[in-house]
Amino acid sequence: MPLKFVVFIFFLIFFSKNSGAQINHSTNDEAHRFNLVKVNITSLPLKNLSMQYERILSGRVSVAIGVRYMPSTSIPFKNTVANIVDGDEDVTALITKMRLSNFAATPEVRFYLGKGYGQGFYIAPYYRYVRFSTDVVPVNYTATTGVNRSVELSGDFSANTGGIMLGAQWLKGKHLTFDWWIIGAHYGSGSGNFTGVPGAPLTPGEQNAIRQTLEEIDIPLVEKTISVTANQVAAKFDGPFGGLRAGILLGFRF
Repeated sequence: MPLKFVVFIFFLIFFSKNSGAQINHSTNDEAHRFNLVKVNITSLPLKNLSMQYERILSGRVSVAIGVRYMPSTSIPFKNTVANIVDGDEDVTALITKMRLSNFAATPEVRFYLGKGYGQGFYIAPYYRYVRFSTDVVPVNYTATTGVNRSVELSGDFSANTGGIMLGAQWLKGKHLTFDWWIIGAHYGSGSGNFTGVPGAPLTPGEQNAIRQTLEEIDIPLVEKTISVTANQVAAKFDGPFGGLRAGILLGFRF
């Protein structure tokens, strides 16, 4: 369902070109260029490539779709984060080893409150589909021999949320755009599945140790389903999910 919705938005934007081309062409054709392609420059230090396409439909309304992608990589600013939690060996090991990737698609409708035609302050209701994947999540345990070992879990987490954002956009010259996502908030639900295969079959005592470690992970309002056998460790998470949205984008209009 989420991907079908995103495809629908793409078609909406594509077919709106014909209708949008009729907007006030007789007097302001040169002043109003109705397509905007933008890149979020504040996401680049976080190893994310975030872009947005906007199509102006009328003086007060436009539609847009944003896409964010981060290839599998280490946690951004992992050394800084590791220093903050210095002393917690398990968390430090997790930060050092973990590799993340993510993808997000965010269609929105903008209602401009100021000058219009893509300029001034706006309010934008939006939907967001996001998916996070991780390659390495170590779960430490003590083997029956007394040796410390770990099982590395991998998997993904996806969420569907809805929200609203306040922003402002300026059109400079014929082609330059400056878009400020002042603040946005979204909320919805998400679920994740993570599995791992131990290097050697787990004894009943080792299974209990791993199960206890996973059960002790405290995430408010999130339901956990933990399954540990001799040959597999699995954890499923379901619950609410939310986040904030902000950024500065530079773009080109045509």
